[in-house]
Amino acid sequence: MSVFELVGGTPWFEGLIDRFYDAVDTDPVLRPLYPEDLTESRLHMVLFLQQYWGGPSTYSDDRGHPRLRMRHAPFVIREPEKDAWLRHMVDAVKGGDLAPDLEAEMLAYFAQASTHMINAE
Repeated sequence: MSVFELVGGTPWFEGLIDRFYDAVDTDPVLRPLYPEDLTESRLHMVLFLQQYWGGPSTYSDDRGHPRLRMRHAPFVIREPEKDAWLRHMVDAVKGGDLAPDLEAEMLAYFAQASTHMINAE
């Protein structure tokens, strides 16, 4: 089974992203990087993550290859932005009631991915 299936599919990822963006919405470091309306940001992230973890390919079908660094290139991402993003994502994952092995796998991915997004000193 894929991670997507093991966590319960789309509803789990929607909950993850709701927890994450609820925190981003009030974060003084991250909030300026996002549009006023977070609806599309939430949707894109749900679609990307469910595809990444073995779910439907809707993200790529709708938006093409993820190209994460390219899509984030317009934003200045330094250590403080990375740290704030990762802190909120760690909290969101830990709020998802996952089995310890799945939680660890997700946390490792998000730690690596957030570091990869740093594009400024």
